[in-house]
Amino acid sequence: MISRIQGYLIESIDSRILIDVGGVGYELEISATARAELPELNTKVLIYTDFIVRENAQLLFGFASRTERDIFRDLIKINGVGPKLALALVSSITVEQLVQSVQNADISLLTRVPGVGKKTAERLLVELKGRLADVIVVPSSAGRTEMRAMVEAQDALIALGYRPQEAQRAIDNVALKNATTEELLRAALKHSARQVEVAS
Repeated sequence: MISRIQGYLIESIDSRILIDVGGVGYELEISATARAELPELNTKVLIYTDFIVRENAQLLFGFASRTERDIFRDLIKINGVGPKLALALVSSITVEQLVQSVQNADISLLTRVPGVGKKTAERLLVELKGRLADVIVVPSSAGRTEMRAMVEAQDALIALGYRPQEAQRAIDNVALKNATTEELLRAALKHSARQVEVAS
């Protein structure tokens, strides 16, 4: 399983990129969000990935965050939703919009995605209802840099053993404006430590 790639961006054509990792070039098809956040060529880049092996192909897909990748993984588990359609979904609507659509049983947003008809949208709503309970949602009012920092800080907390919802609450509790990933992480850990002290 290839879950993350860090290396130098050496080629970018439409939704396909090539990343050099120690002399090995990895070709990925990436989401629109990941594409929007790409640095200049020959600059280091970090991409969350999902590796899919088929009889006649090995496909590597790239995402801007762990959350976006996890949504993609949930989508391809649904009958009738392949990697291309799942990538179109995460590229066309935000995680926040998808979660809201599922919570409100609203198919109108989903049917705007190319390749998603009414029946597919209805099936998506049913299948995703229980799967998105632990998805971290970053407020749409946050700027792109702020969103990236929040998601990265939440991912770091999850790596430290926090459950997704706990990680989201921890970051929401500190709510630092225009903070870096490191600043958010430090503030969240400090706040959590204070909460533990109070509780004990």
